[in-house]
Amino acid sequence: MTDLATAPAPAAGTTTGPVRGRGLSAVVWPIFGLAVAIGVWWACTEIFAINTVVLPSPPEVIDGFRRYAEYLLTETWHTTYATVLGFLLSVLVGVLIGTAIAAWRPFERMFSPLLVAFNAVPKVALAPLMLIWFGYGQTPVLAMAFMVCFFPIVLSTATGLTSTPSDLAELARSMDASRLQTFARVRLPAALPQIFVGLKVAMPLAVIGVVVGEMQYGESGLGTIIVQTSGQGDTATAFAAIMLLALISIVLYYLLVVIERLLLPWVRATTSQR
Repeated sequence: MTDLATAPAPAAGTTTGPVRGRGLSAVVWPIFGLAVAIGVWWACTEIFAINTVVLPSPPEVIDGFRRYAEYLLTETWHTTYATVLGFLLSVLVGVLIGTAIAAWRPFERMFSPLLVAFNAVPKVALAPLMLIWFGYGQTPVLAMAFMVCFFPIVLSTATGLTSTPSDLAELARSMDASRLQTFARVRLPAALPQIFVGLKVAMPLAVIGVVVGEMQYGESGLGTIIVQTSGQGDTATAFAAIMLLALISIVLYYLLVVIERLLLPWVRATTSQR
């Protein structure tokens, strides 16, 4: 029997196999899932002879994109810009409010019920009022995106900052760290994984908020295109705009995932992976 102490160590390059396999599967499986979804969609339109106005087939959607490619890409940029700007505004305000809730108990008791009540109000119900307040244009679109996605950021920030591991908090106290030092070096780093959970929940919601705003009172963007083309019976172009919205959500979400992995490399090293 081979002695474990004298057994040859594995080659340095052998660990790259599983890593490459995971990276490849991360690309292959989503593409496979997309292909299955498109195949089922295409088959349904062919088998049941669904009218194009009701549900266009994938080739018809591609044709709708080709007919208005330049216009659609321009409006995609407008929607993406509004989404990112509304998301950043919600991050700024949400993190500040969440920090205040975690730092000062009276603030939490005063405003937490109001935040919950505000989040429970259907944002579409505020559309007529927002039209009176802001008129048409980008301002009400950004306001709608902000209202839709800032609450998860507030909640995740407050939860993360109030869930600091007790041993870390005790270590900071034993070293006579000030409240500011404890926040900057202990509480905030420990809360970042939870904060990023809220950010990843809020990012797709920002896209939804922008589209709702564009449909109601926007002058540009993919939401406006969807309303216009649907009213004209051009469902293929409307679906092309919807596909571009899905692409925006995917790209922005995974960009946030990459940022999280770059900023928090220790999270993956200290948590179990499937």
